[in-house]
Amino acid sequence: MSGKSLLEKVWERHKVKTLPSGQDQLFIGLHLIHEVTSPQAFGMLKEKGLGVKYPGRTFATADHIIPTDKLHRPFVDTLAEEMLQALENNTREHGILFFGPDSGKQGIVHVIGPEQGLTQPGMTIACGDSHTATHGAFGAIAFGVGTSQVRDILATQTMAISRPKVRKIQVSGKLGAGVGAKDIILAIIGRLGVNGGLGYAYEYGGDTIDALSMEERMTICNMSIEGGARVGYVNPDETTYQWLKGRPYIANFERMKAFGEEMRSDGNAHYDDTVLFAADEIKPMITWGITPGQVAAVDEKLPEIHDLPEKERETAARAYQHMGFSPGETMEGKKIDVVFIGSCTNGRLSDLREVAQVVKKGRVAKDVTAFVVPGSQIVAKEAEAEGLDKILIDAGFQWRSAGCSMCLGMNADQLKGRQLSASTSNRNFIGRQGSPTGRTLLMSPRMAAAAALAGEITDIRKM
Repeated sequence: MSGKSLLEKVWERHKVKTLPSGQDQLFIGLHLIHEVTSPQAFGMLKEKGLGVKYPGRTFATADHIIPTDKLHRPFVDTLAEEMLQALENNTREHGILFFGPDSGKQGIVHVIGPEQGLTQPGMTIACGDSHTATHGAFGAIAFGVGTSQVRDILATQTMAISRPKVRKIQVSGKLGAGVGAKDIILAIIGRLGVNGGLGYAYEYGGDTIDALSMEERMTICNMSIEGGARVGYVNPDETTYQWLKGRPYIANFERMKAFGEEMRSDGNAHYDDTVLFAADEIKPMITWGITPGQVAAVDEKLPEIHDLPEKERETAARAYQHMGFSPGETMEGKKIDVVFIGSCTNGRLSDLREVAQVVKKGRVAKDVTAFVVPGSQIVAKEAEAEGLDKILIDAGFQWRSAGCSMCLGMNADQLKGRQLSASTSNRNFIGRQGSPTGRTLLMSPRMAAAAALAGEITDIRKM
């Protein structure tokens, strides 16, 4: 008899019942909200005369619309000010803890959850943001949800959802020089496709994954959604527990650890599919198109359209037209205009350390605008204590306040015209970084730092 995966165990623990629709009603242990998807949900509650069922299980922050240069209230952007005021009013009215700009703990929702110890192994977690899969790095099952589901969770602490199948993605071996977690997940998406994970949860394993830090595991789980997966997770282990030890919301460390061990996938767990990756075959990766699946190694020739599967050709043709690139080229040597270091994918302390290590003896190239946006106020404080801000500023970077920033361009941090951005974020969709004609290249923090110094895409392995 086969054992059970972590997803199956956590699901069974949190399932309330099976609904007539065939979906399961799932209890949500932790609910995270921000200023963009919550106002409508609170409005729906008010219309129905409902309150928040368990306000102690919901935590709020502001991240998407927060300006990263001038934080004076009221914000220059009146819509941003209105959205923040709505969140402040709603959290106050319903008794929800809000990590606001004046708290010293504000930041991107998927950064502050883990750093506060709110995110724990064996939990179900939901947030009205697609990159909630990030929290799966801790052995949690974490869903990005829509506004109506935010409403349901506020009102009942449950949501209706179908259980996905589980695909095990095993990465084995030693990574080459200059290759990291961002390269791993881009390589996975490149092979399996942006729709390859539809209907699946991705369980990441293998000795390569086991050797990664928690921040690196978060990077990989963060972009599971870019591969079409409903969730992505890593089984908790000693690395997980030691990272969480002492965090503010870890009330009982031994109990938390014991539950994590209980929820780990069994050695003989059943998987609906298994995919193997060799770590030593992964190179520094960079996107060239308008989806995260349009990705290549930095020294690899871009694909000919006729060599691609027929269903991908139309999107590839549109990508080449939008980006101004051609089949047969390599990305190395492409001139860039903007470098963005940040986001819930790569805005943590370890990411900033990597960038500082690359740039500490260099200078941002002329005509390149480069800026760093820490993932939270705590990340910023820790980086400043280490002097990372000084290294980056001395190299020509702008040091900004915490927020989502140019990842999605909902504040003043946006591309202008056809600027080409070297970005550590997670999406390269047309218009994603604010300009409908702007162009985004996704890459690792090290690769983005190298591009900032050279003024063009550079193979970090040559530096």
